Amino acid sequence: MPPTTDTHHKYDHYNLTFPQEYVAHVEINRPSKMNAFIEPMWLELRQIFDTLSHSSHIRAIVLSGAGDKAFTTGLDVQAASQSGALAEPSGVPLDGARKAWGLRRHIAEFQDCISSVENCEKPVVCVLHGYTFGLGIDLSTCADIRICATSTKLSVKEVDIGIAADIGTLTRLPKAVGSYSWVKDVCLTARVWDAEEALKVGFVSGVYKDKSETLSEGFKIAATMAAKSPVAVQGTKHLLDWSRDHSVADGLKYTGVWNSSALATDDVQKSMLAGIQKKTPRFEKL
Repeated sequence: MPPTTDTHHKYDHYNLTFPQEYVAHVEINRPSKMNAFIEPMWLELRQIFDTLSHSSHIRAIVLSGAGDKAFTTGLDVQAASQSGALAEPSGVPLDGARKAWGLRRHIAEFQDCISSVENCEKPVVCVLHGYTFGLGIDLSTCADIRICATSTKLSVKEVDIGIAADIGTLTRLPKAVGSYSWVKDVCLTARVWDAEEALKVGFVSGVYKDKSETLSEGFKIAATMAAKSPVAVQGTKHLLDWSRDHSVADGLKYTGVWNSSALATDDVQKSMLAGIQKKTPRFEKL
């Protein structure tokens, strides 16, 4: 059954649906602009993911883009140049320090909104198709699992508009793939790479025929995770993310402390008994 909490809210720039038990589907919904982002979109994104993160009705999330052409082409540069951070200031001009202070606040809030995907307690499967440029890379590197359609074209596009990517790509992409040389290649040249190359370097874990098939696979992955113990799945996500940014020794110690409380769950006994009885276990909400 769909959630009855405030997850059942209508959003201006996203479609939020619940295709299966414990699974939420967040769809970026600005296809007429190839899902290019304006400021209200990233603010709403944080609202959605913060809500889903704390909802006991949700255990896994699929993130995709509406329409056939793009997951997202990134920042709506035209809109940003007219009224956003890239716009020329009106009125009394600010000195360099004051302008920089305002930009720092703006960038920090923007980063925080996109990071809400990574900070979400629930695992997120990102389904990519068509154009996935700029902010599309920032957003997808926040996800736990990335899969894409054969039509996907990707690019770290920021150097082509005269800036260094500042919303997460330069921090997360080197940790998402194995080759630092490749990361510098795509970030410094802004060249486009395809689904085959994305799979080869490990940016995605699967490539599928078209958007429909990729989305179906995303729902299948999400449903598999949602059927397992939420204590185990959400704990595993947290421990993987924490260990990624710390030493092996620190990760082992932290995991030991974490599991000293997490092992008190009834889910362990339920899982073991279900395995012996060859039944599918059912777990309490978390």
